[in-house]
Amino acid sequence: MTQPLFIFEMANNHMGDTAHGIAIIRAIREVCAGFPFQFAFKLQYRDLDTFIHPSFKGRDDVKYVKRFEETRLGHEQFAALLDAMRECGFRTVCTPFDEKSVDLIEAQGIEIIKIASCSLTDWPLLERIARTQKPIIASTAGALPEEVDQVVSFFTHRDKDLTLMHCVAEYPTPMAHLHIRRIDALRARYSGVRIGFSTHESPDETEPVLLALAKGATVFEKHVGLPTQKYALNAYSADPVQVRAWLLAAERALTLCGSETWPQATPAETASLTSLRRGVFLTRDLLAGTVLTDADVCFAFPPVAGQITANQWSKYNRCVATQPLTAGAPLLAEAIALQNTRDSVLATVIAVRQLLAEGNIVVPGKSNLEISHHYGMERFTEFGLTMITVVNREYCKKLLVMLPGQTHPEQYHEQKEETFVILHGELTLWLDGEQRVARRGDVVTVQRKTRHKFHAGRGVVFEEISSTHYASDSFYTDPAIAANPHRKTLLTHWL
Repeated sequence: MTQPLFIFEMANNHMGDTAHGIAIIRAIREVCAGFPFQFAFKLQYRDLDTFIHPSFKGRDDVKYVKRFEETRLGHEQFAALLDAMRECGFRTVCTPFDEKSVDLIEAQGIEIIKIASCSLTDWPLLERIARTQKPIIASTAGALPEEVDQVVSFFTHRDKDLTLMHCVAEYPTPMAHLHIRRIDALRARYSGVRIGFSTHESPDETEPVLLALAKGATVFEKHVGLPTQKYALNAYSADPVQVRAWLLAAERALTLCGSETWPQATPAETASLTSLRRGVFLTRDLLAGTVLTDADVCFAFPPVAGQITANQWSKYNRCVATQPLTAGAPLLAEAIALQNTRDSVLATVIAVRQLLAEGNIVVPGKSNLEISHHYGMERFTEFGLTMITVVNREYCKKLLVMLPGQTHPEQYHEQKEETFVILHGELTLWLDGEQRVARRGDVVTVQRKTRHKFHAGRGVVFEEISSTHYASDSFYTDPAIAANPHRKTLLTHWL
């Protein structure tokens, strides 16, 4: 992207009125003339028939339910808005809040997907977005650095075109809460990832956009609307005159930069984000002691107090019912035992780094890390291996790391022949059941179809040099391993 991209967020400011939405687009187009920028318009999609839980439909005592239902547009009406955007030369962007909305984005040919801050760790939604071939922009309001790390790792591992937006989820945002220097922190932490600025301050304030530009942000987002006798604007959406002033913004106050640290979300920010998340609801009755799966739940808006949200439903969390659960009810935190394996993954990464450092072993930057937990992370200290793929072409080189006390179960390969060089520590191995010990500097060749098993007493790092590795060419003699579809965790952002 050679020119800064300015995104005009329509949200629900079309007021459920297609003609009014088109008028907004055309009015903003007029004030954009003559600027050396790229411009885009953004919509928000919610499949309201499934997004809002049936027990909340038609309720006017829940602010966002009332707002979303009152401004509902159909697919053809959204298509008319998209046609107007394209006719005016705008790129098209859309924020989906559920999986069906991603389907519609693809069907309508929208260029860019935007992830709202409240959905940043909505893992079921992110999995669906990752299956598209579209650039992704993600807002980070209220997120911890570790959460942003996880999202960056998730998308960069899948080679996605990713932009992160500094954002504060207070509407409007007080000037003292802008923390524009956080753009510096994002750029330093995520080299190679595009950084932007999504603003919610009073639309009369023009200094923040200039400060963000000065700090290297290249994508900017602002809510816009068109006040009429029928429709008024909210306190954080800009009218065409304010948009023009925003684009013309020159210099002002360095004091607006604020802190580049990652403060905890304010109570108002936390409440705002939580209220916009999807809750986890039961789709069938379950007995106490049941391990919940995707088939047992659905994700719908809005959440209720104490409810598990979609943001907590990931492959790293294991939910076990501690009491009987009823179909249609919200899944409450008090009714389950929630076991998180991400801490185990992090502990593994730290231990692998330490063992590599002890052996003075250099690892190429951005090498993918593959954690093999054959019987689950809960037994990784007994059975497992960590693998770093350096290259995999007609030839293959990997670094294999086994922590103290680990065993790698017996397997064999039909196509691959491999040679191991011990770089650090000591490895006990069995070749077709025959035991031997290999130490630093030893070379061991394993021919095709030879059954091999490893054990590391005090930890070991060894190099694998082989013919091409194929994922389908590893055959374990214990059928329980092949039957486990979740026996690997892949990481990119780990060094």
